Amino acid sequence: MKSLIIFIPSIESGGVEKNLFILSNYLSNKIKKIYLVTANNNHNFKLNKKIKIICPKAKFWNNRSRLVKNFICFFFILNFFKNNHNILLSFQANLFAAIISKICNFKLLIRLNTSPNKYINNCYKRFIFRIIYKSANEIIVNSKKFKELLKKNLNLKANFIYNPMPKISKISKIKKTKKILKILNIGRLTDQKDQMTILKSMSLLKRDNILFKTNIIGSGNKYQELKNYIKNKNLKNEIKLLGYKKDAYRYMRYADLFILSSKYEGLPNVLMEAQQLNLPIISTNCPSGPSEILMNGKLGNLYPIGNYKRLYKEVKNFYFKRKNLIKKSKLAKKYLKRFDTKNNCEKYFQLINKYI
Repeated sequence: MKSLIIFIPSIESGGVEKNLFILSNYLSNKIKKIYLVTANNNHNFKLNKKIKIICPKAKFWNNRSRLVKNFICFFFILNFFKNNHNILLSFQANLFAAIISKICNFKLLIRLNTSPNKYINNCYKRFIFRIIYKSANEIIVNSKKFKELLKKNLNLKANFIYNPMPKISKISKIKKTKKILKILNIGRLTDQKDQMTILKSMSLLKRDNILFKTNIIGSGNKYQELKNYIKNKNLKNEIKLLGYKKDAYRYMRYADLFILSSKYEGLPNVLMEAQQLNLPIISTNCPSGPSEILMNGKLGNLYPIGNYKRLYKEVKNFYFKRKNLIKKSKLAKKYLKRFDTKNNCEKYFQLINKYI
């Protein structure tokens, strides 16, 4: 029987990694030989013992660049699996996965995490990505809109499978006060996640003497820029950058409102987690992901990417009139069956099983 090799250069603590571990554990009960190849195994997820991890022992590699980690994984796979006709499931570094598959004669399944909008306007990048994706036996995307974008912009067919939903254990509710609006954002501090739009809208809220507290959970290369803005706008008492938190969703029990500010997404797990806890949501209407989860505004409010003035108005409206958005958040739980873990993991297995 062929082995399944799951390829992800760096395991951190984001949504992609959550999906990877949920899926890997499910597949380990269906497929005899599963290998997880990574250059950074520093995580807090539980992995089935049946899955063999191939990773450098030295922690020296943990802080290397993504490119270096890609090369490490590349040579690990060539060394361990060169003479075997296996199946490679790539979660990241798809160029390396495509090259490895050609050298080793693997069947290649590419799982795309974020919409192609970040490169479709660049002719060179669009050409390169199209070649990479064309080399795959199967392409997997996590939203209907994502599938449509690939077909429209790259003329590629893809399999659409929703992310298996991370389950949240029951959390006791905290009695909340309406005097101070508690706002939460969870995500890496990067250009993609665009927390600066949140900060700008919060500055307008403070100008209007609206009482609020905003917690932003995550780490990334935009930390100092965000910190400087908070200082310059005198928002230290209102906004806290809390860094990475192991159980970030637990902060949802204190929150009145969740804001997603991303410029582009695949299918953000954090919105599904917020929905499980009936937390009202205001999100960007980026090309794929949020609008699908929120059913075009039926289950939460949407605002244009980067439009901090519109976000300010949405939050201000919620501060004074919460009933409508709270009603949407309660309705959201009825539609979470779309993201059922077992159902979506089984779809992955059926796709992989074609090549075993």
